Amino acid sequence: MTMRRFAVLCMTLVLVLSCGVARAARGDAVYTRPGRLIGAGNGVRLNFYCMGKGSPTVIFDAGWEDWSPSWVLIQPVIARYTRTCTYDRAGSGFSTAGPMPRTSVEIARELHAALHAGGIAGPYLLVGHSFGSYNIRAFADLYMPEVYGMALVDGESGDLVSAKEEAQNRQTFTKTVAGLAACRSAVAAHRPLPSIPAMGHSYTPPPHEPCSHQFFRGLPMPEWSAQLNAVVLHIASSRVPLYDAVISEMQQMPADARWLVAHRRSFGDRPIVVLTAQNHSYDTARTPLALHRAHLRVEQQRAQTQRKYLLLSTDAKQIFAMNSGHYIQLDDPQLVIIAIRSELRL
Repeated sequence: MTMRRFAVLCMTLVLVLSCGVARAARGDAVYTRPGRLIGAGNGVRLNFYCMGKGSPTVIFDAGWEDWSPSWVLIQPVIARYTRTCTYDRAGSGFSTAGPMPRTSVEIARELHAALHAGGIAGPYLLVGHSFGSYNIRAFADLYMPEVYGMALVDGESGDLVSAKEEAQNRQTFTKTVAGLAACRSAVAAHRPLPSIPAMGHSYTPPPHEPCSHQFFRGLPMPEWSAQLNAVVLHIASSRVPLYDAVISEMQQMPADARWLVAHRRSFGDRPIVVLTAQNHSYDTARTPLALHRAHLRVEQQRAQTQRKYLLLSTDAKQIFAMNSGHYIQLDDPQLVIIAIRSELRL
């Protein structure tokens, strides 16, 4: 890290912590209605929310089962300094359905087509949470000359795991897809919804919680207004294309990981920041010591795995979110803001 970037990072930390700016930036009514629908080819129209002015343009891609509101605590703050755009992947939020299968390559190509059709100019600083990191990495591998840099927010790392871990992931995917398929059938037939399956999510759902509540990290979201929660829950309770999209996205994750391995490209000296959560289990002082130590071993392994992404650029760093679970942008939004502003040299 250069001295200039270090100074920016420190200055941003002071400003964010003293002003509490992330938590003040709710304004989530914008996500309760369609933003700008832009054609992405094949009859697909992607829903965008763009705020701010300047360059580079920050593009946010949400995690699996998530869409634009995932960034409600981040986008309005970063928009004070440059242009920002969140978007809903095809089938999610207010976007129309897209062609199957829903691979990261297809998602990246649709995003690229929509950005150009909508006159949303690069270069692009790509920010991806969880599964969204697959999509922005595919975008970078396909369109590297248009990429300014990348921020991975506890990104998926299926392309780096062992064969044993890959096999375990496949088993989880199979069970999760089966639960989603049952939920889809109930939504399509207007029948009572089954409960959320116990596996496949970054949180433990309450008993007998309807499967429509499984999106993001469990609806309703405490970080959102009642209005936004109502709109998102309506989408999750009524839109069959949403289920088709997330089912296909999960089914394609192993193939996405193989594609990323085969097409991996160097970012040169483009900046990369890897944000790694270190408390997925939300351990506290009351957590039994043996269990806490077991969790720490898992966190250390995750950190070591994600560290391998630093090899993609000569200007890369890893930042640990010590008290955050998988949704760093919600548990520790200030840290994500600091990281993005550091990448922008702001």
